[in-house]
Amino acid sequence: MQAPSGNQSELFPEAGYDATMRKKDRPPLGLRLTELRQAAGLTQAQLAERIGVHSSNIGFWELSGTPPRGEVLPKLAHVLGVSVDELLGVTPPKPKKQAAKGRLQLVFEAASKLPRRQQEKVAEFVEAFVAQHANGS
Repeated sequence: MQAPSGNQSELFPEAGYDATMRKKDRPPLGLRLTELRQAAGLTQAQLAERIGVHSSNIGFWELSGTPPRGEVLPKLAHVLGVSVDELLGVTPPKPKKQAAKGRLQLVFEAASKLPRRQQEKVAEFVEAFVAQHANGS
């Protein structure tokens, strides 16, 4: 038996993609899943861990546009902060409310644009501060 060469189109010929597929060429479900995951600030591995699947599943869903199994969809939608219908593209995304933004929200939006390591440091600091406050210290 011959070992696969590693070319995605040889490994998954029915999937209709190859390793050079650009973002704009992805199926709508795969693109939507990628955008929602990135908007949530999660890597494929982090998302996979939170929903209890292998990280290769996330990559497959994002590239092929094949939807996850039925029992995975609610977990995936919950972690990404959308409904299952929105995740699958059955309903259009809800428009974001144009409410006045508070100072803390503006600071967190600015922090979300920092490099990943700096975002993690901000998150660690805030978590420690909130935990200290919750303990009454």
